[in-house]
Amino acid sequence: MPQYFGKLPTTDQPWTTIDSVQVVDRGEQTIDFECGISRLSISVLAQNLIRVRMAPRGDFQPRRSWAVTLDDGEWAKVPFDFRETDTTIEIETESLRVCVERQTCRITCFDKAGRSFAQDADVGMGWRLGAVAAWKQIEVDEHFYGFGERTGFLDKLSEVKTNWTMDALDYGSLTDEMYQAIPFFIALRPDLAYGIFFNTTFWSRFDIGAEQPGVLKMETRGSELDYYIIYGPEPAEILHTYTHLTGRMSLPPKWALGYHQCRWSYESESIVYELAQEFRSRQIPCDVIHLDIDYMRGYRVFTWSPKRFPNPAKLIGDLADNGFKTVTIIDPGVKYEPEADYHVFDQGLENDYFVRKADGQLFHGYVWPEKAVFPDFLRSSVRQWWGDLHKSLTDIGVAGIWNDMNEPAIDDRPFGDAGEKIWFPLDVIQGEKGETENVPVSSSATHAEVHNLYGLTMAQSCAEGLRRLLGNERSFVLTRSGFAGVQRWSSVWMGDNQSLWDHLETSLPMLCNMGLSGVAFVGCDIGGFAGNATAELFARWMQVGMLYPLMRGHSAMSTARHEPWVFGDRVEKICREYINLRYQLLPYIYTLFWEAATTGAPILRPLLYHFPNDPKTYTLYDQVLLGSSLMAAPIYRPGVEHRVVYLPAGTWYDWWTNERYTGPIHILAHAPLERMPLYVRAGGIIPMQPVMQYVDERPLDELKLRVFPGTGEYTLYEDDGHTFEYQRKVFATNDYRVFSNEEQTVVEIAARKGNWTPPTREIVVEVVGVGEQSFPDDGTSRSLSYRTID
Repeated sequence: MPQYFGKLPTTDQPWTTIDSVQVVDRGEQTIDFECGISRLSISVLAQNLIRVRMAPRGDFQPRRSWAVTLDDGEWAKVPFDFRETDTTIEIETESLRVCVERQTCRITCFDKAGRSFAQDADVGMGWRLGAVAAWKQIEVDEHFYGFGERTGFLDKLSEVKTNWTMDALDYGSLTDEMYQAIPFFIALRPDLAYGIFFNTTFWSRFDIGAEQPGVLKMETRGSELDYYIIYGPEPAEILHTYTHLTGRMSLPPKWALGYHQCRWSYESESIVYELAQEFRSRQIPCDVIHLDIDYMRGYRVFTWSPKRFPNPAKLIGDLADNGFKTVTIIDPGVKYEPEADYHVFDQGLENDYFVRKADGQLFHGYVWPEKAVFPDFLRSSVRQWWGDLHKSLTDIGVAGIWNDMNEPAIDDRPFGDAGEKIWFPLDVIQGEKGETENVPVSSSATHAEVHNLYGLTMAQSCAEGLRRLLGNERSFVLTRSGFAGVQRWSSVWMGDNQSLWDHLETSLPMLCNMGLSGVAFVGCDIGGFAGNATAELFARWMQVGMLYPLMRGHSAMSTARHEPWVFGDRVEKICREYINLRYQLLPYIYTLFWEAATTGAPILRPLLYHFPNDPKTYTLYDQVLLGSSLMAAPIYRPGVEHRVVYLPAGTWYDWWTNERYTGPIHILAHAPLERMPLYVRAGGIIPMQPVMQYVDERPLDELKLRVFPGTGEYTLYEDDGHTFEYQRKVFATNDYRVFSNEEQTVVEIAARKGNWTPPTREIVVEVVGVGEQSFPDDGTSRSLSYRTID
């Protein structure tokens, strides 16, 4: 068989389309349609969720469970109406109606108002050698979001998006394949939204009206069509259902929400000590220091350089005593050393854990340790072994793991030579080999099917290993590559960006589209990884980075240093102020992580998420909401000190001046270098804490509620911040409400609920522009009144 290293096979054969419906068979949950030699299946899984499958030759493949957490039969049975006419078959739930035309087998969905969505185009469904596809109509005023990790603007209408994980070094606004492959999108128009999860791990592609205006094409190189349609009518409901389907994140340790500092590389322990001392002496909060590849001995994973890091246990312990957590990088490439007594290679070879080519030979490529072999993370025994290897790190205090190069990124010759990027041959068989009992047939597959899963399964092995090794302590996992459902195992950063203004600008739509793809814990390298940031760019990027769910500064070895103090006193002060603000907002941000873990809601949100019926938000990519209340309008161009800001319907307050605006309105915001425009919706309640140099510096002795007059509600979530006790219901919530009553603003505080008690503290309730009151927090309910005169 041919072994494709750099290119995927293509075909230009004509498409064969599905025949008319000939036989209909209604089951308890699924309706099957015989269409000549083909078979169509529609399953009703929830009131707003259906699954569509089409087998060109009539036989469905065994179910794959790599992204979807629930099999069809594991969903609670949903009642639905079933009707047949001479021309159609209709399925109707409380939320939607699905119509299948007998003659063409085309599918159309309708909401309760009779508006069509996810409607098959004239072609409908078809196949040809090595590919299967579906065509959908793009409705007037419909816009498209999600698609995982994507550069460019927020709305992806008229673009082509390919799902095939790649090392996207030097990516730009026109880059297609990226580190992450998440075949999911949300379509939005006024009063209606739906999502489609294309359930294929093979190479796949969305053409969103680029080739044929008005038509969306979904194509995969798998053998059958399989996709889920999720009705909204708003993005929040879609993401709630989508993350129920593909899983949700668990709560990270609270320290992971603090500021992270990284560089390729802090190449010796003395430099790391100096780095830590600079943060503490300059009073710039920081919780995490990352160690890149140069901490290893010759880039061998799970080793330490005896020269540069002679006593890693002492270093990590000293950092911990000073409030720093240590995160170390791990790559999948294992140095090929058959006679060097390298335990990782020896164990992997002895147990046959590495990927082999179809002829049985070890596959090898070139990465940092030069010639390397690669674990087959699709196998449970390999994931167990790899996860347990982290014990050498956790035993000396490493608190989190950063997975890199796991697309996988491989060269065909040593780094530094003129080579090409490659991946495993597509005919390589990965997965279980029968070493465990009751192994399903579907647990092995060719690399053509599972290429997109390599980063996901590496992150899974890491997360599961840390859970075993750390017991009740939460860990932090970061990955560069992943697939749908990666949120279950890891946070994600957007790879090797550059110190360019347009990379600062594009970071917001990139992260928002990741959030709209179910991955909430995301970030970009602040300041840019490659190249040298100017002082102005770094200051503006730190302001934006304060909003990132993952706030990490990172830079490459070939660049100038990018720590907050290297750009002079003015920029250092700006960095300190915005990192301080991040730490003050941690109660608010931590609650957003709880929302993400329980509902799938993004943390960083485009305005369309909360204003889905306002078309002005549909292409607005350079303003974002942190949660539902706090909106930012960053500066992303050099020399700019004013910008237009759109305020949607409602009342908005300027965070800095308390000035009030009534939307919808465009305003001109003044933004000198020291200020990023921030606004809060009326009725917003923002919990804040005192500035700390790291999350656990001291118990939280004061909680301030910054309340913006209006009508609103808010729930604060709290737990111990570092253990899994919250999964055993050891947490607390507090419900707050604000409203106006004649000439008074009233803040109602309900009694605290839950099994966790915060430390002794004072509660300060500030009604912005009016005044504040304080009291000891005893967990009881209170009602506070503030006299206001408009």
